[in-house]
Amino acid sequence: MSASAAPVRPRPWLIGLAAALATLAADQALKLWLLFAFDLGRRGAVTLTPFFDLVLTWNTGISYGWFQTASVAGQWVLTAVKVTAVVVLALWLLRAGTRLAALGLGLIIGGAIGNGIDRLAYGAVVDFALFHLQIGGKPFNWYVFNLADAAIVAGVGALLYDSFCGDGAAKAP
Repeated sequence: MSASAAPVRPRPWLIGLAAALATLAADQALKLWLLFAFDLGRRGAVTLTPFFDLVLTWNTGISYGWFQTASVAGQWVLTAVKVTAVVVLALWLLRAGTRLAALGLGLIIGGAIGNGIDRLAYGAVVDFALFHLQIGGKPFNWYVFNLADAAIVAGVGALLYDSFCGDGAAKAP
């Protein structure tokens, strides 16, 4: 009688690596297409729906435009912080215990590298997505962001969900 083999499941870090590579590739491909094929910079704002536009902005700071700096030294400091964060996240990924945590870490790593490439290539991060609405005649705009930013937010959400609700989460008695 032969023993049945258990199905081989990929190690969690492989899922994270795949997520990071897919995020990085999609982010950079979309940015290159918007900049050079679609020529968003020449077109100006492009309205896609009543609540969503494509607009080109160059973010020299970090999340939500905090710590804006046009200086070369400032850009290198931000790049060094980003590289350090990616290394720490990669080490965490290698130790990830669940597929969801690995997926979240991969999304964050891919997004961080994508924005880091922008910073090195252009001196700023390419942002282009703008959600907005109008209530009572008053406009409300969300921050302009990109695919890498969305992946980072989704990755953080996955990590939070995994921490509080996932299989390995501590449950209350």
